[in-house]
Amino acid sequence: MARERILVVDDDEDIRDLLSDRLESMGYRVLVAEDGKEGLTAIRRQSPDLVFMDIQMPRMNGFDVLEKLKEEQLDTTVIVITAHGNVETAVKSMRLGAYDFIEKPFDTGRIEVVVEKALRQVHLQREHEVLQDVLSERDPTVIGESASMAAVFSTAERAAGSDATVLLLGESGTGKEVLARAIHEWSDRKSGPFVAVNCAALPDQLLESSLFGHEKGSFTGATALKKGKFEVARGGTILLDEIGDLKQELQAKLLRVLQDGEFERVGGTDPLQADVRILAATNRNLEEAMKEGTFREDLYYRLNVVSITLPPLRQRKDDVPLLAQHFVEQYGKDTKRTFNGISPEALASLTRYSWPGNIRELANTIERAVVLGPGPLIELDDLPDRVRSGEVSGAMPAPSDLPYHQAVEESKRAIIVNALNRTGGNQSKAAEFLGLQRTYLARLITNLGLRERNEDTGTNQSE
Repeated sequence: MARERILVVDDDEDIRDLLSDRLESMGYRVLVAEDGKEGLTAIRRQSPDLVFMDIQMPRMNGFDVLEKLKEEQLDTTVIVITAHGNVETAVKSMRLGAYDFIEKPFDTGRIEVVVEKALRQVHLQREHEVLQDVLSERDPTVIGESASMAAVFSTAERAAGSDATVLLLGESGTGKEVLARAIHEWSDRKSGPFVAVNCAALPDQLLESSLFGHEKGSFTGATALKKGKFEVARGGTILLDEIGDLKQELQAKLLRVLQDGEFERVGGTDPLQADVRILAATNRNLEEAMKEGTFREDLYYRLNVVSITLPPLRQRKDDVPLLAQHFVEQYGKDTKRTFNGISPEALASLTRYSWPGNIRELANTIERAVVLGPGPLIELDDLPDRVRSGEVSGAMPAPSDLPYHQAVEESKRAIIVNALNRTGGNQSKAAEFLGLQRTYLARLITNLGLRERNEDTGTNQSE
């Protein structure tokens, strides 16, 4: 993991050299500025993890810099350098937002203590910011002993040892984000933050600002400088979830990050370094998207250094009992209800069902049973009708005597009609369910004559 960056702002060259040498010997990367104005510019552009700043400097003194940081809402951690015994200066700087102070002449032990304490606070603050983003959306755990999951874990563990970009593929609800978190925890960046961004959840302008940050006044409502996820995740890992939904303009900006390791805030002109490991995830067929011209080929190959496909739950039925028991324990604990297992009849039904919503659907099913069931076991009657009936998603029609190509077309029709029926005729949801591009599904519907059939039956299978 890249070292923390510390900025030293002092007009005295000897002080700059002394602090720089000491901080570099402690393993940090050091930036320097010769006065307050240069220091403020460096803070805006480089977002250092920590700043050592003198008070008495030409052009702009330390107090003025602290006031500017407060005015622009730049959450920078500053350690003030003061003359020996100048308590009044130290107190004033603390009131203006400085984290701590050290006195000249420097004591080596004092520098080490202050830096370690300050950086610990910086890391805690970043973790808090990240937690605020992820606590609202809890994802099921990736658990499994099946052969397919053993292969997934093996590849993920090997990939974790490098900074290579990993592309996680699989249907919605298969646990791609959780596997991304596991890769982060197995990596050398585990002490840094893990930040997940859903590329499909925000409008383009807000997503760009969320990813790269924005400068004050860059657009209506941008009342202060804001750091983006690439800055928040510095030293750690960023997951770009639903990458297949990223629009072309943002694809170009992301490509620059992958190629050059740099980006600019919205409304900014100064390049910032992207010190992050990038993981991406999608349930889309990116190769099909490239053919349709909706996803850049050069970006695809930059993302697809290591590719891992998570199998759907219907293809790893051996893992259903393990996952179900895990969720029984988790939701029993969360709801403070006494549940300690699943009856054989209920477990057989859970294993037989095809789980079109994958692990997420299983988690929701178990949570419902724990909340509504009497306990202490989840019984068959505690499960939804669709699970009890063993309904099979996307079932193939029975074999027929039709010629091969005609039989294939009939099978396609049956699969698509089943998906549309499940999603109330919503083509976007049906495409997601089937793992297809929305435009590709629409073309299939037209080519297979399903639209005309629906008009005859009065069923709406459009948006």
